[in-house]
Amino acid sequence: MLNTHRRLAMATVFTIALSGWAYAASADDFGPASVTGAAQSFRLGSVQITALHDAQYVVHNDASVFGVDAGPAAVGSVLKANNLPDDRVTLSVNALLVRSGKRVILIDSGLGPKANGSLTASLTAAAVSPSDITDVLITHSHGDHVGGLVTSDGKLAFPNATIRMSKPEWDWMKSQPDSADLVKVIDGHVQTFAPGAPIAPSVTSVPLGGHTPGHVGYEIAAGKQRLLDIGDLAHSSVLSLKKPEWTTKFDSDSDLAKATRKATFARLAKSHELVFAPHFPYPGVGHIVVEGSAYAWVPQIP
Repeated sequence: MLNTHRRLAMATVFTIALSGWAYAASADDFGPASVTGAAQSFRLGSVQITALHDAQYVVHNDASVFGVDAGPAAVGSVLKANNLPDDRVTLSVNALLVRSGKRVILIDSGLGPKANGSLTASLTAAAVSPSDITDVLITHSHGDHVGGLVTSDGKLAFPNATIRMSKPEWDWMKSQPDSADLVKVIDGHVQTFAPGAPIAPSVTSVPLGGHTPGHVGYEIAAGKQRLLDIGDLAHSSVLSLKKPEWTTKFDSDSDLAKATRKATFARLAKSHELVFAPHFPYPGVGHIVVEGSAYAWVPQIP
């Protein structure tokens, strides 16, 4: 017999706005690990960094999202070769907390409480209150990165924070009808920047074109140590790295996204820079390495 949680999950449907289209998934696709939140901290020189877990979801292998130009059989073959189920792709939704001097910086805000995100619980696990956040840096304005900017009753989730995103991204977000309600709440609290501009003494934005019009990553520097939050440059720790040339439905400019992936992966594999990937398995911290003619993910917390 199904337990109560599973019966409720099967009866409920969540819709997550990811890239101007709706990904509908049963609540059963969301892992119970998201309920209590999670926080894992480490240091990058003088900067304290915490990986925060928000949720997880499943994308079915039907060529509607991953490997659009390759087909389910090819996608399934890659998944199976990496000891994963060949009928689905499970993704995390993670965020990054950066404590540098007096700044308490949150990079991306997760799904938000209306979509069952658990970022607030993860912040509690990290001993941080929403009111402690001084800056929220947005990689891009898809729902799983900006939904947590508001509370369940539609108020600012981080009342003392400045919300920062690239100017092209903010302009694009304001043009999207699905974002109108959120824009009304955060307008007046947003400061924009040119992609590539420094954001804080230890944080610089990095243009990563192709996913959305103003998509950026954030590089955190502490002395000679570096960590790059790649945003949605990659989604699957297997498919995105093994087949960076495959089309992903999430990307608004597929050709540019492919070129950006290839160039950035090559640079990161050569530099051995630490990487944070919001959709890789939690905590999403590690290195990208060369493997044959493609790349592989090596999880590693410093």
